[in-house]
Amino acid sequence: MMPYWPRALDHCVLATTDLDGAAARLAALGFQVAPMGVHPFGTANRCVYFGDDSFLEMLATVDPTRAAESAAAGNVFVRHHLETAADRDAFSAIVFKTDDASRDHDAFAAAGASAGRMLEFSRQVRDPTGKAATATFRLAFATSSEAPDILVFTCQRVAVPAIDRSALTSHPNGVSGIVSVTTAGAAQDALDPVRDGLTPSGGRFAVETIAIDPWDYATPVFAEEPRLSAITFAVTDLDGFETRLRDAGIDYIHEPGRLAVPPAPGQGATFVFEAHP
Repeated sequence: MMPYWPRALDHCVLATTDLDGAAARLAALGFQVAPMGVHPFGTANRCVYFGDDSFLEMLATVDPTRAAESAAAGNVFVRHHLETAADRDAFSAIVFKTDDASRDHDAFAAAGASAGRMLEFSRQVRDPTGKAATATFRLAFATSSEAPDILVFTCQRVAVPAIDRSALTSHPNGVSGIVSVTTAGAAQDALDPVRDGLTPSGGRFAVETIAIDPWDYATPVFAEEPRLSAITFAVTDLDGFETRLRDAGIDYIHEPGRLAVPPAPGQGATFVFEAHP
């Protein structure tokens, strides 16, 4: 087990069958959710942005025909979504920052971890006032034959509009960013080739890999297939957040120094909230 990966986190992808329902679930948890963004290949998202420059991407299929065509044409992003999470809520991918996706693609290939060809695309983004601009991204993908449900990719922000997102990074629940993610699965070294393809670039992020899923509170399970299990967030006022959950009637587990919210419709991963000043 190596808990730290040699890159800064860009975002986590949460697949859902109901984008509006997922947005409502995260809003009930106290997150500020951005308007819908539409991709040119049959999917769309709703995002939750944080002050540490990470975010959550809730992803759904909105044009099944176009999505199927894109996957068949070699779009790894859509193919993974359709093959592993299009019909269920799931934590489907982790994404790291990069300033050179082409370099990462070559490194993933050299490590035997490339998931397929790179993807470059553009889409419109809107600020809280409704002002639109175009953003362009370049992605490089990696996966492991021992962990087919987990997609890792790097995201190069090729063109980033000057949009003020400050109103979207201040959350009523006091969350300031993502601390770590947890993967559960039988093969402790399943993602080693993927991690080996990520050369250090001035940042690191905690990805804890374990055999027994600690976030399955009903019956702890030994995962036969490695999978993404939980996302841990930093929250400034844990007591206040617990009051919010209690008032909203949301189930949670109280552990020393943190609260865990089990998966629910629209929330395909366990959300763990830890006190951070």
